[in-house]
Amino acid sequence: MAESLARDLGHEAASAGTNARGNVNVAEYALEVLREIGVDATGQYPKSVDTIDTTGFDRIISMGCGVECPSLPIDVDWGLDDPIGEEIEVYRETRDRILANLTGLS
Repeated sequence: MAESLARDLGHEAASAGTNARGNVNVAEYALEVLREIGVDATGQYPKSVDTIDTTGFDRIISMGCGVECPSLPIDVDWGLDDPIGEEIEVYRETRDRILANLTGLS
């Protein structure tokens, strides 16, 4: 969600996870809550933090989710919980927290 939301706000963004597998469609609620506000996640797919070139980004932000990435120079951790497996309202709350945090970057 964060990459789509950041791009929608005009930021250059890339997202990655420590456990990237499957496809974005496994989080159907994530896609649904993005569509609710007119944000398109077409073309996104799970990427591993090991495949992201971190040079060239102004900031590296961790969503939190209880994971550590010792190989990444993380600038800030937003301390969000991973909504996977939760009801759609939790995805909406996570989306809204990401949006609020992104707006604070602008």
